[in-house]
Amino acid sequence: MRTQHRIRIAAVATFAATAALLGPGPALAGGPWGADYFPNVPLTTQDGKVVRFYDDLLKGKSVAINLIYTHCSASCPLETAKMTQVQRILGDRVGKDIFFYSISIDPKNDTPEVMKAYMQKYHIGPGWLFLTGKEEDIKLVAKKLGLSSLTDLSNRDGHMPSLMIGNEPTGKWVRQSAVDNPRFLAAQMANFLGWRNAVPARSYAELTEPPKIDEGARLFSSRCASCHTVGKGDGIGPDLANVTKRRDHCWVSRYIAEPDKLLEEKDPVALELFAKYKNVRMPNLSLTPEEVALLLSYVETQSRAVVAQAH
Repeated sequence: MRTQHRIRIAAVATFAATAALLGPGPALAGGPWGADYFPNVPLTTQDGKVVRFYDDLLKGKSVAINLIYTHCSASCPLETAKMTQVQRILGDRVGKDIFFYSISIDPKNDTPEVMKAYMQKYHIGPGWLFLTGKEEDIKLVAKKLGLSSLTDLSNRDGHMPSLMIGNEPTGKWVRQSAVDNPRFLAAQMANFLGWRNAVPARSYAELTEPPKIDEGARLFSSRCASCHTVGKGDGIGPDLANVTKRRDHCWVSRYIAEPDKLLEEKDPVALELFAKYKNVRMPNLSLTPEEVALLLSYVETQSRAVVAQAH
């Protein structure tokens, strides 16, 4: 019995991986991922309300949880933009059937007021809380959720862009990438939580031939479309129609590749854009020169199509 108890403790230490591998089933239903496992530490919402992590945020709920910090210049802006799209896809299920939580890993700077302003920049709707608290409590929560790892210190963002999706009553949990395609993420949530027809999808019977893969289109969809359009107006960031005609091509290439460095250098155009779009930082996506070229080629092709349609 003692050996089995030690094995269970080891499994708890690797909570996220274990839950993802086991998946739904009686071994997890009402299993170890409850009040005896999750800390009931106090956290503070963007509205200044103090809540208990287990009693108020997890108990009896389905949830999607990630880690962020508001002045992040790497994956956090993309995570938040992608999750904003997921929220729109799921509609009024968010706040009723599932609750979104973003927990700051920089509680010294991310006060409730700072987090509320950050939410407003991304037009975040109800059912999604941003949370801060004591640093040691947040580290404990991240560890218990499986959202912290030994590689975090070597990651320039301080954490991996992961999303834990869970249903506390059944004990089912799974980890996803927080920067995945929003429609895919919404469908994964719906399937995992057993919702029927929550995210409409095309049938394979409708496909007459295999889809053609445009690498530039794929990159734009996965890295840019959460914040930008080409010819459909501003989003979180500017409309990119004809951007290489409005701006110097070399400048645009560098801005896509390393926007954080241009801000640090106080580039006047970068500073102007930063101020105009509510101080939302464009993330450094670690794109290669080839990927930057593919993205610009796609934007230019789409821009020409927009001009042609206008005439």
